[in-house]
Amino acid sequence: MNPLIIVLCLWVANITLDTLGQIAFKFSATAPQNRNGWYYWVDLFRNYWLWIGIGSYIAEFLLWLAFLTLVPLSQGILLGSINIIAVMIVGRILFKEMLTLHRVLGMLFITIGVILVGVS
Repeated sequence: MNPLIIVLCLWVANITLDTLGQIAFKFSATAPQNRNGWYYWVDLFRNYWLWIGIGSYIAEFLLWLAFLTLVPLSQGILLGSINIIAVMIVGRILFKEMLTLHRVLGMLFITIGVILVGVS
């Protein structure tokens, strides 16, 4: 298989798992009804979203290592920053979080940077 295809698949899988992990953690953090001390943590650890987030992060870690074996670290870190945009967009869709002008501009600059790194 073409190495570029492998890198792209690892990159997309990494973005997907990171976004899933972040969203799962957000769901798990906001789900417990009882917010009093110890009971919050008990409810939190019973929530399946927490375990989906942890599993996503473990899988992402392994894919990230595979990705970094194929891409120079300086490029990999920059390409990995696109995760920020994916999380912001999904957060807007699922949690109705605000996308202010500054956040949209930041997303635009990150996207431009990722494109410039990807082209090189």
